[in-house]
Amino acid sequence: MKLVVVAGTGTEVGKTWFTARVIEHLRAAGATVGARKPAQSYDPDDPHPTDATVLAAATGEDPATVCGDTLSYPIPLAPPMAAEALGRPVPTVADLASACAWPSPPPAVAFVELAGGVRSPMAADGDGVALTEALAPDLVLLVADAGLGTINSVRLTVAALGPERPILVALNRFHDNIPLHQRNLEWMAARDGLDVVTTPTDAAARLHP
Repeated sequence: MKLVVVAGTGTEVGKTWFTARVIEHLRAAGATVGARKPAQSYDPDDPHPTDATVLAAATGEDPATVCGDTLSYPIPLAPPMAAEALGRPVPTVADLASACAWPSPPPAVAFVELAGGVRSPMAADGDGVALTEALAPDLVLLVADAGLGTINSVRLTVAALGPERPILVALNRFHDNIPLHQRNLEWMAARDGLDVVTTPTDAAARLHP
């Protein structure tokens, strides 16, 4: 099993949408795929589906398998804050890592999507970096917006994850005809030496077992 942690440079960069498209491409190419959202929080008045529902639709799993009900919080706060606000037990990093269980046999590619940016609180005792370390993935898929400010946010995120962590940067909402997007891509690839893709198709090709 190839374990991929999906991280973002922040909120609203399109982690879930991008991951779902990558999953669809992998499954179309014949790979078995699973996804887990260790904890999620959401606005119950928002008509859009939750992250777990979107990921489950892509993998063919049950949303409750992707994210268990006890770790799904109907309040738009970071997971440990949401748990506190709702009077629920606040999970630890170990709890969240244990929630990422896989069937037997496991999928060929398994995705675990974090909440928010890597320094966003994920548990009572750790953030996205701590959970990534606990999971010890084969790769981090780092989703970033293609526009202004992305080099700064990507560099900060890569530094937080550590130089020993294999990272594939995905520039979401990338457009070939926007010079800024092209320059961001060229700068990160040439000057920072990062492995960068701009479409879910390209990401799936890199992740296919």
